[in-house]
Amino acid sequence: MITIGIDAGTSVVKSVAYAADGTELAVARRPTRVEHPRPGWAEQDMHEVWDAVADTVAELTAETGSEVAALALTAQGDGCWLVDDDGRPTGPALLWNDARASAIAADWAASGVLAELFQVNGSVGFGGLPHAQLRWLAEHEPERTARSATVLTCGGWLFHCLTGRLAWDVSEASNPFLDARTGEYSPTVLTELGLDWARRLLPEVVDGQQRIAPLRETAAARLGVPAGTPVVLGAYDVVSTAIGAGVTEPGQACTILGTTICTEVISDSPRLERTPVGMSLRTPEPGRWMLASATLSGTEVVEWACRVLGLPNPEDLTDLAEQAEPGSGGLLVLPYLSLAGERAPFYDPSARGSLHGLSLEHGPAEIARAVLEGLAMTIRDCLRASTAQPTELRLTGGGSANRLWRQVIADVTGLPVVRTTDEQAGARGAAVTAQALLTGRSTTEVARELVGTEEPLHPVDANRATYDDAYARFLAAREAAQAAGWYQRSR
Repeated sequence: MITIGIDAGTSVVKSVAYAADGTELAVARRPTRVEHPRPGWAEQDMHEVWDAVADTVAELTAETGSEVAALALTAQGDGCWLVDDDGRPTGPALLWNDARASAIAADWAASGVLAELFQVNGSVGFGGLPHAQLRWLAEHEPERTARSATVLTCGGWLFHCLTGRLAWDVSEASNPFLDARTGEYSPTVLTELGLDWARRLLPEVVDGQQRIAPLRETAAARLGVPAGTPVVLGAYDVVSTAIGAGVTEPGQACTILGTTICTEVISDSPRLERTPVGMSLRTPEPGRWMLASATLSGTEVVEWACRVLGLPNPEDLTDLAEQAEPGSGGLLVLPYLSLAGERAPFYDPSARGSLHGLSLEHGPAEIARAVLEGLAMTIRDCLRASTAQPTELRLTGGGSANRLWRQVIADVTGLPVVRTTDEQAGARGAAVTAQALLTGRSTTEVARELVGTEEPLHPVDANRATYDDAYARFLAAREAAQAAGWYQRSR
């Protein structure tokens, strides 16, 4: 029998067939379109995302010919996926990187309400979350909110397509609507954000055995999987990916080098007393929180650098970067290139990127290396903001395949970095969660059996002073840019 792990990302859906011992048997992929009808907007057709999931699962069942023990689901987080009373979409999904509600979140931040609510939900919101997007829709498309019955996320939408249930996984509900201590929806959060009217849209929050529901008949016929097969709603992608990297115990840390660079540390409390930053997300393991800082600029910065430098792909960028010395000759990159600004480890919708220390002595190699180093600086920044002190950093995501970038991250953070042997960490994390729930074991126990890692890369001692100095200058440059209004970007 096989378990199929489903990871519905922003740009691609991947489904993976695993043998009972965790061996990866087959992978099926489908791209998903992201529409940008206006500058800063990011939408998806909800039916197209479901079609991609159904097609990948059907491909695996046909290819393997094996009986399916369970379907395990994880997906992109945040955003606003609205359905009506019959569970049908009332319009396109607003994605996590949609910037139309940034001004609303910025007003909340300026008023101090987001910092205040951190003491309740342990998370600092931003414009790509359903709270701000619901406010925007209520102001600009009130007819849509009026005919909507439930707000979901991508994972909740796909869980509904598979099982007929309308629910949120507890990790997604954590940010922004849950009370971090009780795990229940917080009336304080809704009231302070002017969203009391939206309480009717919030679905059931599921955790533990509630994450499991039977596959419904209509979906079964399309997937080639028997009706009644257990479907497990795992944590959303940043949490599931960490689990798929074997990060399940307090003090362990993981960075996902993807469209967002998400750095996260497991904690036995939500740490509401720390400086308001990032997210405190409940995990599938009782009494465990993921302290996560997900940037808005990740590998897209690498892709941008490739375009600017005329390079065909990221591998060429890292080949070029190897020609420069550590520290890039003093050149620094502030990698805040998203139109939505930045959300971690600080929140500022107006944040913008820049080059610092540029001179005639610098060339393409130094710029290429400074991009990788600047992104590594944000990882160090996020680790510092978590207040945790991990002894190892596990890396996943497409960027983790590059050895030079892994070494740069080790040198900048001062931590050994370990890459997982599994390229599909999100799907594996969902499968680990499913097996733990279905067998009554802990995620730690199951992860130790099913997650493999490569040998660690250790920091190079000779580079430590260089990068400590660079990090201090990185922080100073950012503070100066913020004080200058990010160079008056409106001009």
